[in-house]
Amino acid sequence: MSDSTQERAPWVTHPWVAQSASEILFGILGGPYNDWPALTEFVTALEGLEFDSYWLADHPLPSAECWTTLAGVATITRRLRLGTMVVCTAYRNPALLARMASDVDRMSQGRLVLGVGMGDFEWEFAQMGIPYLSVRERQESLEETIGIVRALWGDADTMPPSKHFTVTAPPLQPGPIQRPRIPLLIAGGGQRVTLRQVAQYADASNFGEHPYAGGVEGASSVQARLDTLRRHCETFGRPFESVLRTHFTYPLVIAESSAAVTEKIERLIPPRVVALAGTSIVAGTPADAIKFYGRLVSQGLRYFIAAVYDLETATLLAEHVIPELRRRQRE
Repeated sequence: MSDSTQERAPWVTHPWVAQSASEILFGILGGPYNDWPALTEFVTALEGLEFDSYWLADHPLPSAECWTTLAGVATITRRLRLGTMVVCTAYRNPALLARMASDVDRMSQGRLVLGVGMGDFEWEFAQMGIPYLSVRERQESLEETIGIVRALWGDADTMPPSKHFTVTAPPLQPGPIQRPRIPLLIAGGGQRVTLRQVAQYADASNFGEHPYAGGVEGASSVQARLDTLRRHCETFGRPFESVLRTHFTYPLVIAESSAAVTEKIERLIPPRVVALAGTSIVAGTPADAIKFYGRLVSQGLRYFIAAVYDLETATLLAEHVIPELRRRQRE
């Protein structure tokens, strides 16, 4: 799809975005997702701690499949928004993705957020027998998937042209129940293509310090992305505030003391995750977390998603970090 062929229709801000604009909110990704009884306890606790959302990654070989797990989580929660952080659009046909997302939206009574990305783990593509296309081709495929999914949800009058797919199905029956639509989140910090796609199609942007989350590290890099997203929104005649700007932490570890933080990392975080996270890991006391997120709040970010491995981290975040961030925001 070329930029010149896109309609510039007025954008209706999603209620989730409007609600999240003024208050600092957090979502949690992960937990004991390969242990269903433990996960039910974890997610139930998150809902009790009044987090806004729960998210699952899309790595179906090394961990539980995200859509079947979210379907189960939908039945044990009543308030939490449920999201994918993020679905790799290469792993499923767009028609199947549209159906699975629609079903989970209905099962959760309209609480789904569909997070999508183009995929970066070449080894995972190889294991699943899926061609690992060039960056440009994966960007094109993601964009085409969004158009097809939206058409199958009934959000577009016609099926868009596509180079990578041949989907001809009519709109799904039954479709999603969420109105005005299932909110769409696009992950990544690419300023030329990804943030343009956010402004053109999505309700939320997501980036973070890890290279696979955009490699957006430091105040100047965050500001550059926000400025670029604002310019893209202007291009499409869309209010900047209609995009929820979310930040991803991979992973977050909080404990009462520095020694406890070190012990927790050694005990709970798999070495491969520590190696993969590198310098993007945020680990420290509640005071350290307040300092880290306070900088991002000062730049205008209000929504944060953190990969968490233990309930203590989530509890300290909910009971100490978030209240202090909100108190400072009100001053």
